[in-house]
Amino acid sequence: MKNIKDALVVITGGASGIGRLVGFSLAERGARVIAWDINPQSLKALEDEARSRGLAITGMACDVSDRKSVYAAADTVLRESGPVDILINNAGVVSGSTFLETPDEKIIKTMEVNVSPLFWTCKAFLPGMIERNRGHIVTISSAAGIIGVRGLADYSASKFAAFGFHESVRMELRRMKKKISSTVVCPFYIDTGMFKGVKSKVPLLLPILKSEYAARRIVSAILKNKKRLIMPRFVYGVYVLRLLPAGAFDVMADFFGINNSMDDFTGRDGKTNGENNEQ
Repeated sequence: MKNIKDALVVITGGASGIGRLVGFSLAERGARVIAWDINPQSLKALEDEARSRGLAITGMACDVSDRKSVYAAADTVLRESGPVDILINNAGVVSGSTFLETPDEKIIKTMEVNVSPLFWTCKAFLPGMIERNRGHIVTISSAAGIIGVRGLADYSASKFAAFGFHESVRMELRRMKKKISSTVVCPFYIDTGMFKGVKSKVPLLLPILKSEYAARRIVSAILKNKKRLIMPRFVYGVYVLRLLPAGAFDVMADFFGINNSMDDFTGRDGKTNGENNEQ
């Protein structure tokens, strides 16, 4: 387990959901956490709770879909708090509708929130990590970044992109022989409310993950410098199923209920085709 006492952590989408839980857990271990979020009310609530618990968590308003906002927030962090030791790209949105039912604006928003910030945050903070020859980049992808799911075309595409981006950067750092750790996280559905209404046909193999459990596993992966965290372990089976012909692969996906998991999706706002924000 690495020591993160006084380490500076930036978490996008850090005022709610998994980002919030991970931030508190890291702060309890002595880290200084800066949570970026688009929601000022959530940021205030986060800071109030952190203050009451004596934890070093600071909220910072940032619209990660806006490149200039990301760079401006990053400049403020570097100027006022110093170099970043751990970057956790967690912010995300989901539309939760089939491809043809999803408005163009929501598809664009999904890419702007789930994918683009990975580039801007890493451009802002990675040079400092390279210069100091230490740091850690964490990318929250998804099991939907390993297998496409009906009703998640834009979300799944964004998470495949997140996985690919993370792996490419990891390979570049590996070639540079820099001591910078990286962790990509691919969870099945988590009960944060973002995916309210989703169901699992085989809950013993593919359970809807409890937020606290998922956050605990993510923090453990960071502390152990684990390169890849996939939850639950059954999702690893997708790699084996990929060896099957496409038709057989589809049958197996249907058998395990993967393509029906979004049928009763309502999301946080209680409506289908809603935008559920984890920024």
